[in-house]
Amino acid sequence: MVERFLEVLRCTGRSWISDGSLEELSRPSQVGKARVGGIDINQPRIRAVMAAVLELAAAPQGFGASDVAAKVRLILRTNYQPRQAAYDLKKLRGKDWVTNPRGSRRYQATPHGLRAMAALVTLLDKVIKPLLAGAGKHRPESKTHKEGVIDRHYEAIRQEMQGLFDSMGIAA
Repeated sequence: MVERFLEVLRCTGRSWISDGSLEELSRPSQVGKARVGGIDINQPRIRAVMAAVLELAAAPQGFGASDVAAKVRLILRTNYQPRQAAYDLKKLRGKDWVTNPRGSRRYQATPHGLRAMAALVTLLDKVIKPLLAGAGKHRPESKTHKEGVIDRHYEAIRQEMQGLFDSMGIAA
């Protein structure tokens, strides 16, 4: 149990996604004889599934589709069923981000999958989304010193991201 927990911490603490992985996400994959759709990281549902898998990853016996469905329902506040979770987990299996050892109905996140999901969830929900939401909005200076410092950090990040987007030729 401790080993699984430490492995999850190690993987999520040093999260990354390889260059080619982003392009491959949207492409269909194969799970056994079944062909499954790709992963669209722009969809809140799949991001919620990845966040749920990250939360459940340390479970020593793995997690089930019903566990994922319960977490996603809390995140999205919607009626998300275990049947839908099983389908989304199958998509993650197609990318080798989760496995179900010995053909059981219990899943475990792979180290590669943990790193990739942690990187995507963190970047999309905690960095890019707030930056894009604040882009072009000029707010009056914050009233407290702490808020002013945080605003300056976000502005510095926004400017650096804009420079990165310009260098990469991405319109933002």
